[in-house]
Amino acid sequence: MRILKLFKGFDQIKKVKKILLTGSTGFIGSELLGDLSKDHKIYIILRKNKKILKNKNVTKVIYNNFKNLNKKLSKLRINTIIHCATHYVKKHTFDDIQKLSVSNILFGNVMLENLKIMQVKTFINFSTVWENYDGKKGNYYNLYSAYKDSFLNIINYYKKKNNKIKFLNLVISDTFGQNDKRKKIINVLKSNYKKKYKTKIISKNLYMNLLNVNDVKNAIVIILKGRHKSGTYSLQNNKSFKIKDIISNINKYQKQKIKIEWLSNKILKKKTYRFKPLKNWKPYNSKIKDIVKIITT
Repeated sequence: MRILKLFKGFDQIKKVKKILLTGSTGFIGSELLGDLSKDHKIYIILRKNKKILKNKNVTKVIYNNFKNLNKKLSKLRINTIIHCATHYVKKHTFDDIQKLSVSNILFGNVMLENLKIMQVKTFINFSTVWENYDGKKGNYYNLYSAYKDSFLNIINYYKKKNNKIKFLNLVISDTFGQNDKRKKIINVLKSNYKKKYKTKIISKNLYMNLLNVNDVKNAIVIILKGRHKSGTYSLQNNKSFKIKDIISNINKYQKQKIKIEWLSNKILKKKTYRFKPLKNWKPYNSKIKDIVKIITT
């Protein structure tokens, strides 16, 4: 029995991975850092020495410029890279161009250039539905989505050069979660609900495909445990929700009602381009009740 326990413990040690996580200060990245650092060794890349989760399994890689980062990466040995880092601008100006290119292309390119040296086995990248706006392939919603798609072309170049490395691209829709601080509609509703303010919404017939960050984390865990092939996978909800239904659900079951000013009845519903689903993954935490819970608690 004791020998069996020893072997079981050894098996658990073997499953511990060394993961390089980018974008660890962002919403999805910080959520992944908190969960994955419980069982794995995580390296996070920072431009400044910021206060972040204190954990013996977390190591900071602080860099000054890309040449310095390249040097530091060459000394690491990593199983998996999870690339969450991005810079999002809905409508860009000229001043945004440099930051968009640096964050969404150049930074990731440094990671890709060091794949062989770091002995990476799996590279996981996050994409967005905005790259195929309204369900049309290659229909960019904004400059940000054009940059994201351009980075996929760079990934494909390194994929040909490194045929033993798995490259997984995860296409996600709009996300929400308890710790989300971004100025998204769910957070605006949450803030206004607490303050008892009225929220103006463009239309009562606005449809949104919303995904709980917990479901994104579950997808990463499934990939780390499984044997998924290289490819692009869809992480989206099974259906889009009408904002009016979310509001009605709150007002039906909550003592405190939510105040809304509808600006129109116009139907605002965009199609989403569906890639193949990730095997064994389902959006279990992304139902209307989960959205309502985030808004009202």
